[in-house]
Amino acid sequence: MQIVRYAAVDDVGRAINPLILHGQTHGGIAQGVGQALLENSYYEPETEQLLAASFMDYGMPRADTLPLLATALSEVPAPSNRLRVRSGGEGGTTPALAAVINAIVDALAELGVCHIEMPATPERVWHAIRAAAARRILIRPMLRPPAGIQIPTSYLAHGEINRV
Repeated sequence: MQIVRYAAVDDVGRAINPLILHGQTHGGIAQGVGQALLENSYYEPETEQLLAASFMDYGMPRADTLPLLATALSEVPAPSNRLRVRSGGEGGTTPALAAVINAIVDALAELGVCHIEMPATPERVWHAIRAAAARRILIRPMLRPPAGIQIPTSYLAHGEINRV
């Protein structure tokens, strides 16, 4: 998967140092994209040893995996303090999760995918597509599944598909 464009606006109240705020927003977006697409902890089942114990093994976004980020600041003075500022930068993280996952679900909607768990790894996307295909088959129970498609019993109504 590749993100081709990303834009964000962060409401920071009064921007004291816009350059730093843009940098914090970029970092927050990278963190959110990483959580949505890559970050996961894998453990050895028998020993419970963490298998992704260093940054060499742990999936996280790097500068070459993200597009040029278009960020802007919305400076609406905060009434709650004398400096009229709000925290900045953290706002990039939380919306990135929803933006990335919703973009994936939107791209796969015509295939019947309506939900995907994070991180949205290629394997999870593949499983979501197959599950959607299985649901489509169940909606039209008089049709047989296409040749080569095996449907897990967890997707079947009462453990079987109606036969033609």
